[in-house]
Formats: sequence, C-alpha cells, structure tokens
Amino acid sequence: MELSSILRLEAVKVFASASSKKRLFQEIGDVAASCYGLDAANTVEALLEREALGPTGVGHGVALPHARLPTLHKVVGVFLMLEKPLDFNSVDRQPVDISFALFAPEDSGVEHLKALALVSRTLREPSLCSKLRANPEASKLYALLTTGSSVQAA
Repeated sequence: MELSSILRLEAVKVFASASSKKRLFQEIGDVAASCYGLDAANTVEALLEREALGPTGVGHGVALPHARLPTLHKVVGVFLMLEKPLDFNSVDRQPVDISFALFAPEDSGVEHLKALALVSRTLREPSLCSKLRANPEASKLYALLTTGSSVQAA
C-alpha cells in the first residue's frame, strides 16, 4: 500500500488556522466532500464520534483523525497543514499543525488498519515532518508524502 493510493493532490490543503478541533474537522469534511463526494456533515459527525473515544493527536504536532463511513468503497485520506498549530488534546499535550484524516468503508477490516499504520509510520519520521513544515504548499506537501511512501504495512 502506498499513500498515493489513498491520497489525492486535491485532498492536500494548507490553512492559516482553525479555531477548534471541531472547526478543523469541518475543514476536513469540506475537503472530503469536494474530493471524494462524501457528505461533509456525516464525515464531521463520524470524526467527532471517533474522537470521543479518545484523542487522535499522536504527538509531535501530528493528528490522525479517522472514521468508518458506510458510503465509501475504499480507504481515502485528507491531509491538512495548519500554519498556526491548534490545541488538540494530544497525548504529549503539544498543539497540532499536521493532520492526516483517514476514511474507510465500514467493512474495510484490515485495509483500514494497514492504511492507519502506513500513515502513522510515515508521519513518525521527524525528518519528513520537518520537510512538510518547511514547504507549506499543497503540491510540495503531496510530493513529500507520496514519494518513497511504499513502506510495507503489516
């Protein structure tokens, strides 16, 4: 599995800031609607429900919100970079400026877990995150994320 199989260039965006976690999820929902035809309100609702189970801020300024949606047929992603980090209640209490949201079909099983593992491993690389933060332009972010991202997902 490669990030290029789940992430489209149009689903990579840079925003100046988000006033709250819910507002960030609304931005993600809007991007998911325009890129993948998902219902924005249902997408936001699914992200909020998942977040209620525990924060998806994994540390070092990175959040991996994710949800399963009944209308999907394959795993898809939305990548947002925030110019101004947002308090996200992350495990390390650091604000988030990198958010990679994943959406999977309700019955995706192992594919969802493989995609989540791939994104998690990719964004755990401090050098990659530094490059992402230094290149806040959607096309550059997409290239950085999808070049050499064929790490084997367990």
